[in-house]
Amino acid sequence: MNSMELKVNPSSMGHFRSLGDVAGVSVLLIAGVIAAGAPHAEEAAAPPLSEETEACIVCHEAVSPGIVEDWRRSHHAGTTPSEALAVPALERHVSAESVPPHLAGVAVGCYECHSLNPEAHADNFDHFDYRINVVVSPPDCATCHPEETKEYARSKKAHAVGNLEKNPIYSLLVATNIGVKEVRDGEFLAHAPSQAAKMDACFGCHGTHVEVEGTREVETDLGTIEVPALTNWPSQGVGRLNPDGSMGACTACHPRHGFSIATARKPATCGQCHLEPDVPALNVYKESKHGNMYSSEGGKWNWDAVPWKVGTDFKAPSCAACHVSLLTGPDGKDVVAPQTHDFGARLWVRVFGLPYSHPQPRHGDTSVIRNADDLPLPTTFAGVPASEEFLLTEEEQAARKAVMQGVCKSCHSTQWTEGHFAKMDRTVEDTDRMTLAATKLLQEAWARGLADPENPFDENIEVLWVKQWVFYASSTRYASAMSGPDYAAFKNGWFELTHNLQRMKDFLKFAPAEEPEPEPEKKGKGKKGGRKKR
Repeated sequence: MNSMELKVNPSSMGHFRSLGDVAGVSVLLIAGVIAAGAPHAEEAAAPPLSEETEACIVCHEAVSPGIVEDWRRSHHAGTTPSEALAVPALERHVSAESVPPHLAGVAVGCYECHSLNPEAHADNFDHFDYRINVVVSPPDCATCHPEETKEYARSKKAHAVGNLEKNPIYSLLVATNIGVKEVRDGEFLAHAPSQAAKMDACFGCHGTHVEVEGTREVETDLGTIEVPALTNWPSQGVGRLNPDGSMGACTACHPRHGFSIATARKPATCGQCHLEPDVPALNVYKESKHGNMYSSEGGKWNWDAVPWKVGTDFKAPSCAACHVSLLTGPDGKDVVAPQTHDFGARLWVRVFGLPYSHPQPRHGDTSVIRNADDLPLPTTFAGVPASEEFLLTEEEQAARKAVMQGVCKSCHSTQWTEGHFAKMDRTVEDTDRMTLAATKLLQEAWARGLADPENPFDENIEVLWVKQWVFYASSTRYASAMSGPDYAAFKNGWFELTHNLQRMKDFLKFAPAEEPEPEPEKKGKGKKGGRKKR
């Protein structure tokens, strides 16, 4: 839309009406149907729709009715941007100070989102005389949500694709694990992973490159239409690379087309990716006291409130309460923690070891990190963190820790809170020591020729080493941070940390002894024994 004036083409409307009649829908009834389905319709009339969005609905109510009904129950359908801007600052769902005049007075409908920034979108195309984009990207959402977009853009989530692809060590780990293996003529062969495997596995959460490769034909009730042919689609990974060059997918947390705050705040949304064995946040949460309260009482909580009032709207935190949401006291006035869409902004330590815990990165693009060994890792193999050029200073860590402690203190005493954080600090230190022990055993295996360090992820003792930090140390730390004791003890916790270390030790203990290697015969002398490196 922006600078273009787009009107309904009369001939196209004939097609729309035809399809609407087939589906039992009349253009004249659209406004009434929407009013009936919009939130709080009994209290206030539904906001007006743009002419373009009305045309979209006539078709899509027959073609994709679930999408239309989902949207009708959304905040977008139930209010206009001008109404959203009129509420008190702490209660706003938008962060913009103003919106373009042609958007201000109509509901946020199909066309209002799918027509923005057409000059940037390689996926922009002519659709029944309207120019629309297939993929709605963060810069489009920034029309009403600029601060959220800026915060997300600097997060690790937004950079999730590049953080894998631009880091040769992580890329090797991905390729080693999800590439097809086969045995041929007694040889074990490893192949590069297919794009389908990437989309199903690591890049399902991290996101994919969505690009336009020409067009494709689609058969509809209105005849054959041409639409952009998208690569690596569908994709809703958090760092998805979009056809307009932007990074991220707001729908990873706010699923289309309802874009619900309540859905984004509930633990199951984070649990799409944050699951055991590597990032067991949801699993630990479920067995914690907070998770127990959520499962027992969460159906009664107010998940839509802005701001989110501690003790009034909810009684125990979800992931969003600790990491994202604008929290206030029970009266809705005193701010406990400001909203952020940089999901690491309240974190000081990164408990997901690579291979050790470390201060949080300074920026979401972790591919730029170089440690003292000039490797693209936040720590050395000995556990020494990279410099403050890449990781937070002690002062910055303390400031972030204080914010998180403030969230805890809104329900817990100072002594309880400080005791919890002191326990967690010690657990982080202890699990790093267990990873260091495993690293020393791996280095011994390399030195003895029992494994090849060229690929540190493909041989048995190397796999055990990876499990030590990516599964067991991480699980133990998450359990300590979120109070899930079984995950700290038996379920991928200390029991497995210890057992895994013993397996590595036994591998070295029972490895075959090095065989003698005969030396070349010398004239007039017999062979002399030597040592053969495995």
